[in-house]
Amino acid sequence: MEEENFETKTIAISRVTKVTAGGKNLRFRVVVVSGNRNGKVGVGVAKGRDIPEATQKATLQAMKNLVEVPLKDGTIPFEVEAKYSTSRILFKPQKKGRGIIAGGPIKILCELAGIKDITSKVLSRSTNKINLLRAAMKAFLKLREEIDIISKRKENATSSNKTKDKA
Repeated sequence: MEEENFETKTIAISRVTKVTAGGKNLRFRVVVVSGNRNGKVGVGVAKGRDIPEATQKATLQAMKNLVEVPLKDGTIPFEVEAKYSTSRILFKPQKKGRGIIAGGPIKILCELAGIKDITSKVLSRSTNKINLLRAAMKAFLKLREEIDIISKRKENATSSNKTKDKA
């Protein structure tokens, strides 16, 4: 897998503190999205003592968690909904030229996945960036699974038709 053609964008940088008996332990949490704008995208979340270290860890995490998004004419093949924790998201395919109608981190995720026309709607009250991104990744996985199921059904239908023709 070549990393040169993958683009990485930082979604959020947060200062996080753990209070121990010895004092406060300051670290940084970075949320990163990596994609090749051609159907592969991943999300990474990591912590580190400084921002560059955390960003590097998050990028490696995103590259490990790549998901292949099925694209059909620059959009997704059908409507899909997914839930992660308290966040629920809905993706709907759109006509060519409509653009990405999404907010915040979901827009960046769709751009890096190579989707050109899509509408997304957050169906929950929770707008936690990490949970929304994970729900979106779950939705992309659902798309992949559904397409695999459909293709298997078509294969089974054609093979059963061939056996009927022989009989």
